[in-house]
Parts: sequence; structure tokens; C-alpha cells
Amino acid sequence: MAQSTPKRKIKDSVFTNLFQDKKYLLRLYKALHPEDGNVTEEDIKDVTIKHILVDADYNDLGFSVGGRLVILIESQSTWTLNIIIRALMYLIQTYHDFFKRTKQNLYGSKKVNMPKPELYIIFTGEKPENPPDTISLSKDFFDGEKIAVDAEVKVLYQEDKNSIIGQYIIFCKVYNEQRKKYGQTKKAVTETIRICKDRNVLKEYLESKEQEVVDIMMTLFDDEQVLEAYAEDIKNSEARETAERMIRKGKMSLEEIADYVPSLSLEELKELEAAIMQLV
Repeated sequence: MAQSTPKRKIKDSVFTNLFQDKKYLLRLYKALHPEDGNVTEEDIKDVTIKHILVDADYNDLGFSVGGRLVILIESQSTWTLNIIIRALMYLIQTYHDFFKRTKQNLYGSKKVNMPKPELYIIFTGEKPENPPDTISLSKDFFDGEKIAVDAEVKVLYQEDKNSIIGQYIIFCKVYNEQRKKYGQTKKAVTETIRICKDRNVLKEYLESKEQEVVDIMMTLFDDEQVLEAYAEDIKNSEARETAERMIRKGKMSLEEIADYVPSLSLEELKELEAAIMQLV
């Protein structure tokens, strides 16, 4: 019996599930601001935007503490500077919601009050060579030119068992290792949880929500797989259309057409030719 297949982007869902708990969100904030020792769970307000920028597989994190507005965007396994734009778009939408929620008039003469923004990305893939500590719109898109609107994003990628952010990164790395061993299977999921608990990585969270974490990671519908299947269908459809045009022209043999359309086998080309001849 085939094993169930976990979602490819499980880190996003676990990321959201972990930090929607104020206890862990407070630890995250203190990892970013260890000097701010008096902050309590009650001081933190979740302002996470649900499904605004992209589909439901990406749940980034936003929260405010006093005069700070903290936005964390998780980068996927492939490093990309485009995440700066994601962070900036998320920040703008969060400010839009903030002014609406606080009923401040952007068109009035009185200067509005707004929290100071902090942008972070958590990179959980294979670390690039000489990874930057910060990336910015000006530096990375406009060669350091002064621009009207800039966005500076701090990059978090260090594995650290003493930090909940570092533990989360370790968790993701362990899952990637287990997926290489066992594929997209429940075995990869359960081994990830077992190894992390043994290493005291997110142990409290994994013990208290183990079944929930398994359920999250074992979601059957994977948007990425659906998109890949859709793209493959389009590719095959285009290949058949090309082969059909070439067969109808009658200037090439099926063997020659197979060289131009390698995604179709000679047997498939013969079947296509037979179907075309029936219509003539």
C-alpha cells in the first residue's frame, strides 16, 4: 500500500502553527531583541495577513510590540532576492490594515502614528556561499542607488539550539535530510519529529502538538504537484499539436518527427498518425 504524501511546503504551515502560540512568539521576539527583557505575551499583537500576497501555502508572520512592527517572511529552499519585494508588499498591506484598524486619517493634516518597521527573512534551504546578513531593494536591485522607497531586510539562517528561530531552521534542515532518505512519505515526517525531539529541537512544541504537526505535514493536496502536473499536461498537448502539424504536412517520417518531438514515443506518433488518417 502506497504511503501518503506530505506537502512539499510543509515549513510554511509548521512555521505558522508554531508561532501562532504566543508563548513561542514571545521567544521569537526575544531572540530578535534580547535587550527587551520586560516584554510579555500580552504586549504582542498578531497582525499576520492571511492569504494576501499569494496562495494558502505561504503564511508569513507579522506582529507588533509597542512601537515596533515586525514582519518575518520565510524563504523557500531556493535562495531568491525577490523575497525583498514580497516583504515590502507585505509591509505595505500591513500598514494599510493598521491605519484602517486605528481609524487614522491619511488625508488629514495631522501626522499619523505608525510603528517602526523591521523586516526579516528566515532562510531554511541550503545556505548560499557567503550569505548576506542584510539585503535591500536599493543595493540588490538598483546597484546601491538612492531610491524613493527602500526596504532593508535582515537575513536569518543560523542553526542555533539556544534560539527558537535557530531551532526552527534545524527542524527544516532535518526534514530536508529525511525527505532525501525516504522521499515524500510519512516515514520522513515521523523521523523528522523523532530526531528533533531526541536533539531537544522544538521538543516541547513537538511533544504537545505531535499529531497536529503530523496532520499538517501529511496534507495530501500539494499545490506544487498540481502545478507540475498541469504544466506537464500543457507540454504534452503542445507536443501533440506540433507532431500533428508535421504529420499532416507529410514531409517527414515518423522517426524524423520523433527527433523533433522527443516527449512523444514512436508508438504514440504511430497512433496519432492512424487517428489523423481516419479523419482524412
